Amino acid sequence: MSMISTRGAEGFNRRAFTVDEVLRMQAAGIIGEDENFELVEGEIVPMHSKTHAHELIKSDLMIRIARALPDKLWLGVESTMYLAANTFLEPDIVLYPRRLELEQVRGADIVLAIEVGLTSLAYDRGLKAQLYARHGVQELWVIDAKKRSVWIHTSPSARGWGEIDKRGPKDELAHPAIPGFRVKLGEI
Repeated sequence: MSMISTRGAEGFNRRAFTVDEVLRMQAAGIIGEDENFELVEGEIVPMHSKTHAHELIKSDLMIRIARALPDKLWLGVESTMYLAANTFLEPDIVLYPRRLELEQVRGADIVLAIEVGLTSLAYDRGLKAQLYARHGVQELWVIDAKKRSVWIHTSPSARGWGEIDKRGPKDELAHPAIPGFRVKLGEI
């Protein structure tokens, strides 16, 4: 059996993991259930602690979306989304079809993923946004928790997002899959 590896910034190879291997490590207690991380193309990426601004925006959006959510969709909060055999991400908020169990959801099934960033903004707008596009997530919102602005990503492809629209704190946000949902980030 050959080992899969990735190359670190310093040029050395690193052992890459699959989703199944990470799940087995968690089951064996090698990785604790309380550890917060994502698996990005085989590499375990520790996630930062959340700030008050991050939690405030995430909680407010979650409540507003839940109130307007149609019966055909599930609302996930920090749910693990398995995008590939070597990649899983945990968006702050995710919407996907109710007919699917969480483990069955793939990128193209995700109607909306929302990432709220403060310390992780560069990662959310960069590599993470590329991964969501590559795996066909229908729409991504990356929210700057400090400035209360958002980048709305649509038209995903293997090469990236076809459109990225920036909105400010006074702009009203809505999504066609959530009738009755409206919010201005500056009011949170």
